[in-house]
Amino acid sequence: MAVFGTAGIYAQDTGAKQDIKNAGSESKDAAKDTGKAVEKGAKKTGHEVKKGAKKTGHEVKKGTHKAAEKVEEKTQ
Repeated sequence: MAVFGTAGIYAQDTGAKQDIKNAGSESKDAAKDTGKAVEKGAKKTGHEVKKGAKKTGHEVKKGTHKAAEKVEEKTQ
């Protein structure tokens, strides 16, 4: 009976050890998923900022060109 009792404790110890390993793996996977989501969001935000800045630059260029034409008309 003593042998069976010891084997039962060992089996429970292994189960607890595996549970801890599983929890660590799940935490690692969750951290990876979070990192990927942050990366995707940052890329999207960066792309939208670039797109907006480019559009603004074009609008400024058009406005400057229009103003230059008006000045040229008045000086003739």
